[in-house]
Amino acid sequence: MGGRFLLAVGAFCASLATVYGQNSTSAVSPNATTSFRSIFTVPADSDASVPLIPNIYDSEAVNPQDVCPGYTASKVIRTPYGLTALLSLAGDACNVYGTDVDALNLTVEYQSGDRLHVEITPTYIDSSNSSWFILPEVLVEKPTIDADANLTIADNDLNFIWSNDPTFSFTVIRQSTGDVLFSTTGTKLVFENQFIEFASSLPENYNLYGLGEVIHGLRMGNNFTRTFWAADVGDPIDYNIYGDHSFYLDTRYYEVDETTGNLTYAANATNATADYISYSHGVYMRNSHGQEVLMRPSNITWRTLGGSIDLYFYAGPTQDKVTKAYQQSAIGLPAMQQYFTFGYHQCRWGYANWTQLQEVVDTFKAFSIPLENIWTDIDYMNQYRDFDNDQNTFSYSEGAQFLSKLHENGQHYIPIVDSAIYVPNPQNASDAYPTFDRGNETNSFMLNPDGSLYIGSVWPGYTVFPDWIGAVLNGTGAFDWWTQEMSLWHQNISFDGIWIDMSEVSSFCVGSCGSNNLTLNPVHPPFSLPGEPGNIIYSYPEGFNNTNATEFSSASAASASQALAASATALPAPTTSTTYLRTTPTPGSRSIEYPPYVINNVQGALDVHAVSPNATHHGGTQEYDYHNLFGTQILNATYHALLNVFPTKRPFIIGRSTFAGSGKWAGHWGGDNASLWAYMYFSISQALSFSLFGIPMFGVDTCGFNGNSDEELCNRWMQLSAFFPFYRNHNTLSANSQEPYVWASVAEASRVAMKIRYTLLPYIYTTFYLSHTTGSTVMRALAWEFPNDPSLAAADQQFLLGGSLMITPVLAQGATSVDGVFPGVGKGEVWYDWYNQSAISASPGQNVTIDAPLGHIPVYVRGGSVLPIQEAGMTTRECRSNPWGIIAATSLEGTASGVLYLDDGESVVQNSTLWVEFSLTQSSLYASARGTYKDTNPLANVTILGVGSSPSNVTLNGASLSSGWTYNETSQVLAVTALTNSTAGGAWAKDWVLKWT
Repeated sequence: MGGRFLLAVGAFCASLATVYGQNSTSAVSPNATTSFRSIFTVPADSDASVPLIPNIYDSEAVNPQDVCPGYTASKVIRTPYGLTALLSLAGDACNVYGTDVDALNLTVEYQSGDRLHVEITPTYIDSSNSSWFILPEVLVEKPTIDADANLTIADNDLNFIWSNDPTFSFTVIRQSTGDVLFSTTGTKLVFENQFIEFASSLPENYNLYGLGEVIHGLRMGNNFTRTFWAADVGDPIDYNIYGDHSFYLDTRYYEVDETTGNLTYAANATNATADYISYSHGVYMRNSHGQEVLMRPSNITWRTLGGSIDLYFYAGPTQDKVTKAYQQSAIGLPAMQQYFTFGYHQCRWGYANWTQLQEVVDTFKAFSIPLENIWTDIDYMNQYRDFDNDQNTFSYSEGAQFLSKLHENGQHYIPIVDSAIYVPNPQNASDAYPTFDRGNETNSFMLNPDGSLYIGSVWPGYTVFPDWIGAVLNGTGAFDWWTQEMSLWHQNISFDGIWIDMSEVSSFCVGSCGSNNLTLNPVHPPFSLPGEPGNIIYSYPEGFNNTNATEFSSASAASASQALAASATALPAPTTSTTYLRTTPTPGSRSIEYPPYVINNVQGALDVHAVSPNATHHGGTQEYDYHNLFGTQILNATYHALLNVFPTKRPFIIGRSTFAGSGKWAGHWGGDNASLWAYMYFSISQALSFSLFGIPMFGVDTCGFNGNSDEELCNRWMQLSAFFPFYRNHNTLSANSQEPYVWASVAEASRVAMKIRYTLLPYIYTTFYLSHTTGSTVMRALAWEFPNDPSLAAADQQFLLGGSLMITPVLAQGATSVDGVFPGVGKGEVWYDWYNQSAISASPGQNVTIDAPLGHIPVYVRGGSVLPIQEAGMTTRECRSNPWGIIAATSLEGTASGVLYLDDGESVVQNSTLWVEFSLTQSSLYASARGTYKDTNPLANVTILGVGSSPSNVTLNGASLSSGWTYNETSQVLAVTALTNSTAGGAWAKDWVLKWT
């Protein structure tokens, strides 16, 4: 997303095409002005490239399976943990989309009791020949053989089988079931310097999850192509967007024969009386290149633009085991977040100054809506330059006063930092930018192939791009420079975390367009910003025409008028059919800008709206091989920079572009979504997918970013996002304000949902700690928690927060009820309504219509759960000082359990922690603590759900409570209050047992 531009758009100058490309300061008729000088606008066609047609849509594209020979395996050698072999071309090279590799090394490793590694690489790699690329382990972690693998390898449920009939293929089998998990049989391996293809069969109606980042339903379809190429694009549905996560979970259901116990694969699990069981496994392809994954009804095909085949199979057999193994072995465990980050965040593109920020903070307080964190978009920057505030609107002195007051209130400030660095105008002595100078002196920026600076265009004008790859591989200065800039800036602005944007990495022009144009800096982007003439925002959510007919009619008329004006000045459409570029491979070399195989990239060519593939890193490597890694490496750099700024505190970072492993440094938001009901719906699938990717700190722009929101959508969305780990409202420049206090009903809905969220902060924090330490998920799909119910395989309109809370939101405009299922009912599960605390009456598999008027979000507590809670407040600091409570929801057997983790909420290394375990059995609730962290807040109340009969006596540690407890026969709830005096030293200062008889 972008920033504020104080520009008045004028007419395009007649000599625009002439001026563009010249290193000249001659007077031109500008098409925009600022308060300090005329400003040049980069031509729109500077961000266009040659026309390409993706191979999957190209009827003339050659099918590699028809013309390539495949490989033959020989020299097979058994090793202590698997085997190695030589793969040789089985015929003449096809060189269809690159240069065939004559000989390959096959390595198979049983790395642990549940992990199998299959790797195929060229036999000879010349570091001076960039045609062959192997992903460095220093950039992307590579799972290795476990230290105790020799003890567990015999227990591995996976088995690798290979064949040369008719050419080399391999199969991975689950030994316990005999199921084929992955098989290239019947297909040929294609391995070229710019193209790799391999395929596996899949069973009928398969269930694959993951393969991100994409706006799509939770379960991938069986006629769907996923593209991996990090793109700066506003959340199109079904296309590649910001991140690259080439990992999938495969879940298969089997019908159990009641007599024999045999399993039969259930392609269509429709037998309502049958018993089913599921097995899940995971597949991770460690490759940073542009890729496509083609899912078709009977198979899956991987195609990459380079690199190697580096596959990891995870046996599971549950989603939980797969996800934990993937994180623990391959990508790292998620970063632990500070406690304050789970409070509410407010942002928008368009907060113009500190005074306006203070007004927002004050208005939240006036409406009694909790506000933990206030954010600024690029509005605060001096001409959109990183680490430099606009002293007219966001001065350091005024900022110090604002932030001092904010911090006194227990609130926090998060600014945006973009991924490109402005290059000063060399002919303007006043256009100084020391951040660039220091970075340039330390070789911190990407280069052109000739060694000059690669200069693209982003918000501030012509810009350079940090060379994280050169820093990691060749020791250049980008990381140290970034740390220095962050530290210097913090001396002026006491921020509490960082928001990283534009990190795909984005550039608004093709190639090094600024190299000969720096005397024009600063320049306007090659497109109009929201609110500028010709780009007024008139869009509203679906159904707005029904709820706000008069306003909709006015907006529609204005929108039509704007479109008519735009069409009158638009260039005429081409009169001839488009001729697409098809490049032909040159043996021994690579076509970097336009690879012979064309992936289905949302932007078209790889160089559009991005740093071009031929940009060069210090040491000589090219962006073609590393494009998808920029986003994760800037998160790496920012994480360590913040550790320098706050040596004892956990860094808080939200980033846009991510890769496998980014979660160990940062969280992620869903990018530039739209104020539409569809995007609220898809936000659940986005979050669940990022749970699989090891990035649980996830949220979306609540109420939508692009377009105008409306009252009903924002009402529903503010309540839904209250149950996402990262909870932020953010919208675009010039759109209608959508802070929750704008509408009375939204303010009330927000207060209701936030009260639940803030009450549950101890549960959320504990759940996140478990994710940080074990790799368990925070937001969970129903299918993961109830793996033997095939009817839940595609369920993505409900979800669980941890294992104990189920959320069933309204996702449709105009609805006053919502259909939801209650998994496990009839098979031992019971659910309780959060609000009235009574057990839900439902039949197995029944879709229950739930009353949900505007302002109400259905929330349910799973029987068998003990939830630690704390009285809600306006900030997390206030919450942490409030009394404790317990909600214990009994199972059908009258039992329940839960845990609580406590620490200081911010430190990287804890001096002391506390772990509390709760167990309920036989009408007794036990709390047992261990650890030295001191919490002196008393226990205020305990609420037991599902107590079948009225107690006659309640005791705490044997002492009878003559008063302070009640029993509701209708809801079957035992509420015990007035415990404060009994626990004055702290709720967990000593173990206790609450009994009722």
